[in-house]
Amino acid sequence: MKNLIYLFFAFLFLTSCASKNINTEKKRKIAIATQKLGQEYYNAGRYTVALRNLLEAHKTLPDDPWLNNSLGLVYLAKDRPDLAETHFKKALDLKSDYTQAKNNLGATYLKQKKWSLAIHCFEEISGNLLYATPEIPLSNLGWAYFHQKMYKTAKTYFEKSLEIRPDFLIAVHGLASIYIETEYYPDAIKFLHHALEKNPGAAILHSDLAKVYEALKEFEKAKKSWGLVQKLVPETSALAREAQKKLFNLN
Repeated sequence: MKNLIYLFFAFLFLTSCASKNINTEKKRKIAIATQKLGQEYYNAGRYTVALRNLLEAHKTLPDDPWLNNSLGLVYLAKDRPDLAETHFKKALDLKSDYTQAKNNLGATYLKQKKWSLAIHCFEEISGNLLYATPEIPLSNLGWAYFHQKMYKTAKTYFEKSLEIRPDFLIAVHGLASIYIETEYYPDAIKFLHHALEKNPGAAILHSDLAKVYEALKEFEKAKKSWGLVQKLVPETSALAREAQKKLFNLN
């Protein structure tokens, strides 16, 4: 009889464990699906609903480095670099060789104007020969040095980025910005015209050209360039608002 009772309770225990494991696995699968949905919403630019889904998945998968990286990206898009920094650091604590999270952490430091910390992140990545897109940290290094007004060093990194990917718009804009800040306006015009021949739809480069024309007091050309910016970007974008303000002042 005692043996039967023992076997009965053992059976209940094993059934309970099996049920618990099944429920845990089911919750995990639901969380993974919710995470993927959140990432899709992020890619579509729907940041609030992306955040909602990713936070829901995070309840079940708090120690997933990829999920923490995705949360960091959403917080960065929603202009909360403080929260983004927390999640990128968590992703790196969980996976120290996660170079994408390291680059994203560096971009967060750029947003926070923590130039030295940003440089440290990007230098670590740029030395990683296995990183698939080295033009990104190189360009980011250029921007970190640009904001410190170390234009010669910044120029070197933007050029290194463009050696890898000649059409990389962020680095092209970076070089144009250096020419503008250092008042090398003829070089800026030549460089921007050449870049716009390859990429005529690059609104940011038209805005760079408009700024050059304004500095040279060629206001009609500046208005034409700002007008192109307005046509190329959504009305609600920061660049569209800047173009509208500039055109109002120039008229």
